[in-house]
Order: sequence, then C-alpha cells, then structure tokens
Amino acid sequence: MIRPATPLDAPGIAAIWNLAIRETTVTFNPVEKTHAEIAAMIGPAEPCLVSEQAGQIMGFARYFPFRTGLGYAHTVEHTILLRADAQGQGIGRALIDHLAAHATAAGKHSMLAVISGENPAGIAFHAACGFTMLARMPQVGFKFGRWLDAVFMQRFL
Repeated sequence: MIRPATPLDAPGIAAIWNLAIRETTVTFNPVEKTHAEIAAMIGPAEPCLVSEQAGQIMGFARYFPFRTGLGYAHTVEHTILLRADAQGQGIGRALIDHLAAHATAAGKHSMLAVISGENPAGIAFHAACGFTMLARMPQVGFKFGRWLDAVFMQRFL
C-alpha cells in the first residue's frame, strides 16, 4: 500500500534512511536523521509517500524543490529508499509512479534524480522508470574518505 507519510512514520523512515547513511554511498550525507527532523519535513510543502506492508514501512519517496527561485518552481528533486528486503518487488516503481503523479497534480513539470556514481542499480532503476541521463559530475561528493561522482537524471512529468 502506498500512502502519504505522517509524522508517526518517522521511526520507520529513519531506520531505512539512517542505514543507507551509515553503510552506503547511496546518499552522500554522513549525518543520520533524527525522528524529529524527519517528522518535521513531512507535509504538503515537501510531500513524502511510504510503502507499507503488514504495518512495516518498506520504503519511502519524497520530492522537494530543486533550487530556490521562481524560475525553478516547476522542477523538483526526489529521494527514494527501500529496505533491502523490499527491493525487486515493484515497490520502488510504485513509489516513483505515485510520487510523479503527485508532482504532476501539483503543477510540476520535471523531476530530477541525483544518484551516486557508485550505485549502478539506482541508475538502472531510474532509467527503467523513464528517467534520462543528463550528466555525470565527477568527484562532487565525499564520503568514507573518497570522492564520489553524482549522476543527474530527469523525467518529464
């Protein structure tokens, strides 16, 4: 089931997000998210959806402004993360499709993904979901003592 997240989902989202922060280069952020921080960002300004099965959060997706300024108001960036045991079941695709539908209804025109160059599965997933490769920016991130590339992909809504 895909549904809008509520602040009560913050612990489940944090468990997924913080594991990725601690153990992977999927996100370049080295600082774990608190439950309060996640609860505060859930709302209409930055929509967040969750996939729930049997009371467990299996994954989440959210979008947020790409850049400030009115000229960028119709372009959003997104984050999507799943539990390891939720991958390969269509949950990610369902989350992206629901998120894109939400963004379209909100008057957005395009959605960007910024993916770690060390995440070929994430790049392939986004390509399968209709995202097109825009650029690979070498060594713009730094984590675990090494430089990381960022891959930019876009989907028109």
